[in-house]
Amino acid sequence: MPEELKARTLKVEDLIEYQEGSVVSREIIRKDTGTVTVFAFDKGEGLSEHTAPFDAMVQVIDGKAEIIISGNKNVLEGGDMIIMPASEPHALNALERFKMILTMIRS
Repeated sequence: MPEELKARTLKVEDLIEYQEGSVVSREIIRKDTGTVTVFAFDKGEGLSEHTAPFDAMVQVIDGKAEIIISGNKNVLEGGDMIIMPASEPHALNALERFKMILTMIRS
């Protein structure tokens, strides 16, 4: 974990900035047992369908996103969260600019 983030009160939305036409990420915690990463998606950007070997939780900080898990569409806005089960295909689409925290737990 970066030293400047330890033992301080932080505004999540200030940890990462939007970039036009891009998806930006910043890893906050990396341990053998899991990771916490903050993402910023510009409108229209996303992540194509993929799978992960571990459960993951998405917490939307602001904006609006569509998260598709095993073909089921979910629309999330600031304050919403969803758990993406291990090994299930999922994809993300930015319906508008949005920021999220991705917490992945390895087990």
